[in-house]
Amino acid sequence: MSRRLPSAIPLAVKPLLRCAALLGALLPLALAGAPVSLPLATPAGLTFVNTRAEPVTFQGRSALRLTATPAAPGPTPAAPAATKAKGPPSPGADEAARRDHLAVIDGVDFTDGTIEVDLAGEPGPGASGGARGFVGVAFRVQPDHRTYDCFYVRPTNGRADDQERRNRTTQYISHPVHTWFALREKTPGRYESYADITPATWIRLRIEVDGVKARLFVNGAEQPTLLVNDVKTGAGTRGRVALWFEGSTIAHFANLKVTPR
Repeated sequence: MSRRLPSAIPLAVKPLLRCAALLGALLPLALAGAPVSLPLATPAGLTFVNTRAEPVTFQGRSALRLTATPAAPGPTPAAPAATKAKGPPSPGADEAARRDHLAVIDGVDFTDGTIEVDLAGEPGPGASGGARGFVGVAFRVQPDHRTYDCFYVRPTNGRADDQERRNRTTQYISHPVHTWFALREKTPGRYESYADITPATWIRLRIEVDGVKARLFVNGAEQPTLLVNDVKTGAGTRGRVALWFEGSTIAHFANLKVTPR
């Protein structure tokens, strides 16, 4: 039902008010696919999950340094059944104790589109020998902050003197079910690939998502480094975008741009 303008309003003003009302109705639709850019020079516009943020200058540019907050005291999670047998633990034995470390972008809903960001990762002080500087971007993040898809990189693998490690420089995961270990165990090599990157240096990532297809581009390459044709959250799933890192990593982020569509 339309609302009549008060008769006290001058006739010359009424068309302008009608135009303003029309623009007000159309503006949200126009903004729905508009790019959202954050320089990431401050923590503004982010919600942090198990994460400490600090504005810094890193390699000559303003950035946000993200590190893990200390884990709260609590019971030790039960180890996966595979690790209870005698012998060395499996590579995925630490998944039971894993915490998600996220900086969620406020107010940006994302189903499909493009995400671009500069990031850097390196193992933090005291990190174990398996630390790789894991750092990346999560998308379609659900309100529980545990369910999401994610592309990330292992910067220390990029120039390792081991071909198998190099082949595992980039990674797709979909938590909480499709962890890196579960995917590697079921379909070796399908969700990992090589990229020439190094720790503690800026890396430009571009992620393109379209339904159940996702592509990861590294450092401006024209061709994707990693292709996923079965994004686990499924076509049409809506969620947030988040900066992502693993707890042993010192991560830096700058120049985020999200273009939903």
